[in-house]
Amino acid sequence: MKKWGFLLLLVICLSFVFVNKEWSIQNKVEVEGNEKNNIDPIDNSETSEGFQTIAITKEQIFQGNLLLVNSENPVHQESIKSDVVNLFMHRELTTGYGLLDNEIKLSKDVARKFSVMIAAAEKEGVRHFLINSGFRDFDEQNVLYQEMGSDYALPAGYSEHNLGLSLDVGSTLTKMEVAPEGQWLEDNAWKYGFILRYPKDKTEVTGIQYEPWHIRYVGLPHSAIMEEKNFALEEYLDYLKEEKKLSTSVNGEKYEIFYYPVKKNTDVLVPDNLRYEISGNNVDGVIVTVLPESTNTNLKRERMAK
Repeated sequence: MKKWGFLLLLVICLSFVFVNKEWSIQNKVEVEGNEKNNIDPIDNSETSEGFQTIAITKEQIFQGNLLLVNSENPVHQESIKSDVVNLFMHRELTTGYGLLDNEIKLSKDVARKFSVMIAAAEKEGVRHFLINSGFRDFDEQNVLYQEMGSDYALPAGYSEHNLGLSLDVGSTLTKMEVAPEGQWLEDNAWKYGFILRYPKDKTEVTGIQYEPWHIRYVGLPHSAIMEEKNFALEEYLDYLKEEKKLSTSVNGEKYEIFYYPVKKNTDVLVPDNLRYEISGNNVDGVIVTVLPESTNTNLKRERMAK
């Protein structure tokens, strides 16, 4: 009897170790910087193999998911996401969460990614999410600013809500700072490409008070690196400018990130046969993100099908 009891205890212990090991692997982030960080990656012969050169215009500084919007860097017209929709009119995008009213708008792509994240939260028993605010055009932002004042709102063109990438998330239970939904987002949003844009410990960096409800889409691997290094967006973009090239692994998926300063028209390197994304920083350059092999396999299939 004692023998069977010992074996049962051993099985339970091994199961606990396996579960915890699996959790740590699923949330593993590894970042390698560029040792020669004073070298422009376009001049790096080791990097150039398998890449081609494309021209980047200055306008592209103001487009993409990594745009820095604050009191010094306003939203440009070309910065606004082109796929902004009224979520109430697209109920297929709102599964698993509620809307404060029927006028809330958001980038369609960001809404899809938010829905995926909310579905993951629901599997963990966290299911009382509510979107209180999403995209606002300049006129709507100006009205809010006039009504609320500078203590509670930002001028038109200086709010992330003018991009289509940000949203204010609430809980139908209680305030976000104490709600399970708020804690879940703080712990897990980065896994789905979202960040808590105005954290409690970064008010001096962002210039904005702590907002546990305001999340912003930046995409992977950027959200994972920011989580790993405890960066606000301002700090992360400065880090990219300093490093110029990063290799990072998120859950075993490898990404390459390159920063290029842009003055007028600039040539940058992009991969020949791999998926990549280009985003400006809304200041002085662009970031090229080379996506992992899993997405590139899909690209090869698409090309073979043509």
